[in-house]
Amino acid sequence: MNIVKKPYLWMLMMLVLVTSAQAADLKIGYVNAARLLDEAPQANEVSKRLKQEFAQKESLLLAEQKDLKEMEDRFARDSAIMSEVERRNLERDIVGRKRDLRRSRDDFREDLNIRRNEEIGKLLELVQSAIETIGKERNFDLIVYEGIAYASAKIDLTNEVLERLRKAKSSNAAR
Repeated sequence: MNIVKKPYLWMLMMLVLVTSAQAADLKIGYVNAARLLDEAPQANEVSKRLKQEFAQKESLLLAEQKDLKEMEDRFARDSAIMSEVERRNLERDIVGRKRDLRRSRDDFREDLNIRRNEEIGKLLELVQSAIETIGKERNFDLIVYEGIAYASAKIDLTNEVLERLRKAKSSNAAR
């Protein structure tokens, strides 16, 4: 288990490093990311917007799928009475349309995922901004949200850690 990849464990280690006097003055908050993304009105807007944007493409895919199914049914039903050339042509058509449908489905999913990620990125920027505003207004020292969303300068140990890392590198280079 890589501790750097576990933000909650990392935060716990950081909190252990804080002295007990400082810990008594800490004001820490938590934001439930999953609930926020489920219940935020902006998330519902994103969902509706994406549904509208991709409704036509989805309808076309469903129509293509229906046409392909009809061709397969026709082949299954009539292949025995078709000439060899007709059967081979229909079979080739079915294989080609299956391939095209698969590509179209993959393209659709990829386009949808790209747009969803763009929209979620915008939503996460709003969430981050709201968390930072609340943190500053209510004087939180730390707000946990998928890692650390806001930390006051009072508990930021980054400079101290960097300084120790620089010293360790210098002492190793001197050896």
